[in-house]
This record gives sequence, C-alpha cells and structure tokens, in this order.
Amino acid sequence: MAVVNIPAEAVLRLRFNVGTDGQGNPEFSNKNLYHIKPAALDPDLHEVVAALAGLVQDPLDSVTRIDTGELVNQVV
Repeated sequence: MAVVNIPAEAVLRLRFNVGTDGQGNPEFSNKNLYHIKPAALDPDLHEVVAALAGLVQDPLDSVTRIDTGELVNQVV
C-alpha cells in the first residue's frame, strides 16, 4: 500500500505590519484568504496578493501559503 496526499485546498495568510506597541516592538495583523485552488501557481498568487495589498493602508510584511490535503491509502 502507498499513502497518497490528495490536495484539498490552500489558504493564503497575509501578515500586515500595523504599527508598534508601547515598547517599540512591531505589531502584526493576519488576514486569511480561503478556498484557494491547490493547483494555483505561486507566482500567480503572489501577483494577486500584491494587487490586494495595494488596497490596504498597512504595509504587507509576509505571505504564507498553507496547503491541506487528505492522506489516503492506495492499493498498488
């Protein structure tokens, strides 16, 4: 038997720098974009995120892609 990962969906987590706390440490806010197709290419997603970030007042600090999938036993 072989275990296969069947992609389910992806999530993009956008982290924005929203300022600093009272001690000068940076503070961040996360916004998640759900239901991203697992087959979506990273350069395409980066382009979309860049366009969306241009609509937000706070600067974009980072983007994280989180892929999920189902692990299934397959008989070979």
